[in-house]
Amino acid sequence: MILNIPIMLTYLRIVAIPFLIALHYFDYPFMTAFVFGMAGFTDWADGYLARRWGQESRFGAFLDPVADKLMVAVALILVVEAQANPWVTIAAAIILCRELLISALREWMAEIGQRSKVAVGQVGKFKTAAQMTSLICLLYDKPLFGLPMHEIGLFLLAVATVLTVWSMIQYLMDAFSPSNEVIAGKEN
Repeated sequence: MILNIPIMLTYLRIVAIPFLIALHYFDYPFMTAFVFGMAGFTDWADGYLARRWGQESRFGAFLDPVADKLMVAVALILVVEAQANPWVTIAAAIILCRELLISALREWMAEIGQRSKVAVGQVGKFKTAAQMTSLICLLYDKPLFGLPMHEIGLFLLAVATVLTVWSMIQYLMDAFSPSNEVIAGKEN
């Protein structure tokens, strides 16, 4: 098993999930949001450190998005349960369905040797930033220094949902473009 600092940061995100849930249900909104925010930071840090230190691995490339999706899925479930709002539920369903679809698409594209067709793009990065920030705000869900965190969170969740659909369409168009001979049925 590979064990280095970037992989340990990825494991840390997975291990943090029960703490995120416990903090939420013991009604510590600041700590809940903080743990989720730190998980988002470790997502950036593990990739940065792996590239900088030359510690990229196939296992890390597999585990990193799994840890991200687990953390985001749990945070979305906690927010949906706390908000009891159909618009939040619809946004969460769209985001989760997109994540499952794109994960499956990436796995399939890797199987046929076309993984680069569905590499993370700029829209996906903006989507992630909006999504993570919205979830931090909605997990905290109280005014902070006079800022309406709830409203900011809802606005950013709407932005993240639009970017989610946009990036999904881009990934699907890239994967199924006519120039992709393997998918178009012209495999040699």
